[in-house]
Amino acid sequence: MLPEPSRRHTILKLALPIIAGMLSQSLLNLIDAILVGRLGEVALAGVGIGGYTMFLVTAVLFGLSSGVQAQTARRHGEGVWSRRAVALNAGLVIAMLVAVPLTLLCLWQAPRLLALINQTPEVNAVAVEYFRWRVISLVPVAMIFCFRGYWNGIQQTVIYLRIILVMHLINVIASVGLIFGYWGLPTMGPAGAGAGTSLSLFVGVLIWLTWSLRHATASGFLSRWPQRLTFTTTLRLATPHSFQQLWFAAGYAVLFWILGQLDTSSVAVGHILVNLSLFLILPGVGLGMAAMSLVGQAMGRDAYRDAHRWGWDVVKVAWACLALLALPMLLMPERVLGLFLHSEALIEMGRLPLRLTALMIVLDAAALVLAQALLGAGANRTVMTLTLSMQWLLFLPLAWLVGVEFDQGLAGIWWVQLGYRSLNSLCFVMLWQRRRWQQLAI
Repeated sequence: MLPEPSRRHTILKLALPIIAGMLSQSLLNLIDAILVGRLGEVALAGVGIGGYTMFLVTAVLFGLSSGVQAQTARRHGEGVWSRRAVALNAGLVIAMLVAVPLTLLCLWQAPRLLALINQTPEVNAVAVEYFRWRVISLVPVAMIFCFRGYWNGIQQTVIYLRIILVMHLINVIASVGLIFGYWGLPTMGPAGAGAGTSLSLFVGVLIWLTWSLRHATASGFLSRWPQRLTFTTTLRLATPHSFQQLWFAAGYAVLFWILGQLDTSSVAVGHILVNLSLFLILPGVGLGMAAMSLVGQAMGRDAYRDAHRWGWDVVKVAWACLALLALPMLLMPERVLGLFLHSEALIEMGRLPLRLTALMIVLDAAALVLAQALLGAGANRTVMTLTLSMQWLLFLPLAWLVGVEFDQGLAGIWWVQLGYRSLNSLCFVMLWQRRRWQQLAI
């Protein structure tokens, strides 16, 4: 049963702009896959490897978003208006200190890093070139995480949607032009998709900075230097989440390595399946980010029962939304796969795994929402421990055993993933019901 209309309205008012922005980002990734897919199997596999390596690197800084958002939401709930943006200031300083040297290291070591994931020379050459164009935008990515955390924390989620739509428009135009050499632009092939994305991120961070200077100065943006405690709290909240995302992303790198032990076709089809999976989970993550703000603000008011209720209300909405989105993949997988793959053999290979993907996303809804809600309560270490244990101690070993050793291939790996996602959700439900997170301070 869905929550009562007033609470459902509050949830959707917060979540829909986040979901729309996230879906548009994932949709662009899928559009890139469609465009690059026209260049062949090797190009598609290379962009997939390069993209997930960028995901791995970006994960180092991902926790800044939740670290800033959790503190901002708590200050907002307490009514401390003039200090709401102090955590944003701290996050931006940390972002610069970490992202600049990491960018230089990745540019230097790109061939070695990509070779750890895939050893096929043709695929690796595409992946390295694409990755280098993407990684030059790591500093803007880190800063955007911080800005997003602040504005989501004060429930101004529509700002994120407006800015990201502008970024996506730039991304589409630039990527199409640079991939195929339209409008007098150089013909860069797969690397053009990476260059277009980086250009849009540099423009995006300038828009975020301009908007925040106009509307967040009264909350302390760039006018209050964070105290040592704010830096410490931001790092304490961000580090477990970043560590979790880093190893979660590394898990995808290992998954692609496992697929690479099968054949290039499995890598190419796996790239599409994972992109579609990430596309489907984004509404759940967006709803979870709304839950993070609602739970954090309720705890700032010492309304612990309401905080617990918000978690479950958001889960109910997530189940309904994800079930609706999963239907096309479940009922007509051939048509969905045909948008990206131009070989009947590849479409046949992906048919069953795509249906399993649709099921696993719905079953994973509770984990997607409650993990974010627990981050809003400050239970970052708990989320990290559970997520990584399930992925590295259960899913990846079984994926290798079933897919490679037992020779069950791509379909066998996706059956394992279905079981892992279901168990993961059950564990998060148990954590939420124990309510130990209500004792945490931020």
